[in-house]
Amino acid sequence: MNKPLRRIAIFCGLLVLALLIRDNWLQYVQADELRTDTANRRVNIERYATPRGNIIVDGNPITGSKTSTTGDYEYKRTYKDGAMWAPVTGYASQAFGANQIEKIEDGILTGNDDRLFFRNTLDMITGKKKKGGNVLTTLNGAAQKAAFEGLGAKKGAVAAIDPKTGAILALASTPSYDPSSFAGNSTSTDSKAWNKLQKKNNPDDPMLNRALRETYPPGSTFKVVTAAAALENGLVPDADTKTESPDPWIMPGTTTKLPNEGNLPCKNATLRVALKVSCNTVFGKVGADLGNGKMLEQAKKFGFGSEQFTPIRSSSSVFSDGMNTSQTALSSIGQYNTAATPLQMAMVASAVANDGTLMKPYMVSELSTHNLDVIEHTDPEKLSQPLSKENAQVLQSMMETVVKDGTGKRAQINEQGVTVGGKTGTAQHGVDNSEKPYAWFISYAKLSDGSSPVAVAVVVEDGSANRGDISGGGLAAPIARDVMKAVIDSKK
Repeated sequence: MNKPLRRIAIFCGLLVLALLIRDNWLQYVQADELRTDTANRRVNIERYATPRGNIIVDGNPITGSKTSTTGDYEYKRTYKDGAMWAPVTGYASQAFGANQIEKIEDGILTGNDDRLFFRNTLDMITGKKKKGGNVLTTLNGAAQKAAFEGLGAKKGAVAAIDPKTGAILALASTPSYDPSSFAGNSTSTDSKAWNKLQKKNNPDDPMLNRALRETYPPGSTFKVVTAAAALENGLVPDADTKTESPDPWIMPGTTTKLPNEGNLPCKNATLRVALKVSCNTVFGKVGADLGNGKMLEQAKKFGFGSEQFTPIRSSSSVFSDGMNTSQTALSSIGQYNTAATPLQMAMVASAVANDGTLMKPYMVSELSTHNLDVIEHTDPEKLSQPLSKENAQVLQSMMETVVKDGTGKRAQINEQGVTVGGKTGTAQHGVDNSEKPYAWFISYAKLSDGSSPVAVAVVVEDGSANRGDISGGGLAAPIARDVMKAVIDSKK
């Protein structure tokens, strides 16, 4: 073979080799990425070629599928009480993709998860159409309804947890949206509904999951964390020993007095009295005396500084490092930089109720095939030990005093054998605290056998209320009470 032909043959061989390498790269290395790429139209066609599996609450589906009347997608998603359950389900839309459980568990719901391979193979052999699996949640329908209806037209959120297991019982956020309104791909209806819900067009941001993704100044509800730090570090021996807390108290390094709300008995008050009437001076001084390091350590034990995956991701709550003494004092009463999600504050209440043990929050109990064969089961998991059993029980007695004789009376449940512990909060925010404050309430319910089936956090952003009427005890406590009662009644 002459030299030019040999060169051409080598060049052609290299082209064939490159083609083979590229083909194998696409077939084996990039196959899964290309198969699941949202730009690949076949992905969505396959996703909606069969009815999706369902998201289940109390044994009943809160989702469904129906035949699509437009386009080349055979089915589209439907939702029962969509606005109430949107913070849990998220959405699955032919045009706009999916989020939250609909996205996280998409493989199970579409039937494409590898764990469904054997079941799908059997169905194929027997001539049955492929079906998606189901996602069984830990949610309590009655508690969710109480939370959603309690918030009503107000802007806010509720998170409720089973302290013993960490199972999420309610997760409400208002204002909300109905995922059914844009589940298809019609430009005339679905796109209009989608665009109407976007924050740039709707400042109330109804698609924001306030229970998990919004952080608020927790106000006086954070005093529960500060009380735990005082007990755990031995700064205060018990609930009923007087503290060394002058009133007025000038914050260290400043000439500024830390004010209390009204004429309260806060001078040298015990922790019990200070929590009952919500003394800023007592808890601010506790934080200053302990210092930033110890307060930060205590906050982290309750979950501050860490995202939670429920499996929906919850934003990290904040207690800052590197603060001076007066900043630490303000942060210790839930102001300055301190910020928390409703889920985080429900975790605080649940750890106290569970004798100091904080369980990892979760809302998916099982993944199953369409005929409810279990694929995966979630076992309760300990997250941390924020405080000892002894100190937790001291803090329980303090929180129960708040509801019995203090600012949280509207959370009382008038049923024999039921005891409620709680803490109100009215969180200032805005430049020079110019905005209307947020109303908070955290609580737990305890039964006559000593068990605690539910802990709750409620936050209300009520821009329409008179400023003087905004308080955790006034706006948030009744909602928490109704959620707790719903859980208790469902167990009878």
